[in-house]
Amino acid sequence: MNEYHFLCEEDIIDTRIDRCIADMYEDISRSYIQKLIKDGLVSVNGKVCKASYRVSQGDMVSFTAPDAVLPDILPENIPLDILYEDDDVIVINKPKGMVVHPAPGHYTGTLVNALMFHCGAELSGINGVMRPGIVHRIDMDTTGSLLVCKNDRSHLAIAKQLKEHTINRVYTALVHGVLKDDEGRIDAPVGRDEKDRKKMCVNRKNGKEAITNYRVLKRSDKYTLIECRLETGRTHQIRVHLSSIGHPLVGDEVYCRIKPPVKTNGQALHAGTIGFIHPSSGKYVEVTAPLPAYFKGLLAHVFP
Repeated sequence: MNEYHFLCEEDIIDTRIDRCIADMYEDISRSYIQKLIKDGLVSVNGKVCKASYRVSQGDMVSFTAPDAVLPDILPENIPLDILYEDDDVIVINKPKGMVVHPAPGHYTGTLVNALMFHCGAELSGINGVMRPGIVHRIDMDTTGSLLVCKNDRSHLAIAKQLKEHTINRVYTALVHGVLKDDEGRIDAPVGRDEKDRKKMCVNRKNGKEAITNYRVLKRSDKYTLIECRLETGRTHQIRVHLSSIGHPLVGDEVYCRIKPPVKTNGQALHAGTIGFIHPSSGKYVEVTAPLPAYFKGLLAHVFP
């Protein structure tokens, strides 16, 4: 059993108890919190509360969450497009539609299942049984380069580079509209959308620093092909940033309401290049994933 306690500050008063807890603990879903309330596992000032309770300043909220029962994550013989591999790291060219690590609703067919078959026990264990070797991730419908660590020493070294923003990550993106400037820098904090917790947004109150640099590669009368370089790596960062300046990604089913010119099965975003200091040799390693066929077909359509 895991016990949680927090004191309600002024900025969250008059908020429903379930939403209040969900805002405090982003890794716990609101539906799960509602179940805990129904089971009598949430209390305010020592008394079990109802779901309709709205918190007041100074309230002490406490709740108990039973230990999660983790499913068995099994190796699966899923073909991998390996761009680079040695004893410490492996870089995969992730296809569109593949989930990176197991999660509710996706316990099979993930990149982790495939890696466990390919690497066996040669994956770092720092992120636990659900995310072995995974030091960063890209969205299910984003394609391209993903760096995976085979041991804990490499994992710690790469995680440090990610934290210090020294890993070179270059994406290719197709956006709606014509970007006027050849280059730009979007510096806007990204955080959970308070109205829809499944989405992220530019959140200047509770968001975390997020910086995306872009460079125009090609323009048409309706679309712009750009290259994005990340200084930070927040969830949905590129998608949120470009949508926030009025140029959402083509095919983005979450942050764009404009119909794509052809079917894309998700956003036109490709993690092309990833560059890092190798954890053993200390030398710079750069790997580039080629544009996938769907992206090339899309470009041929919008830039005839």
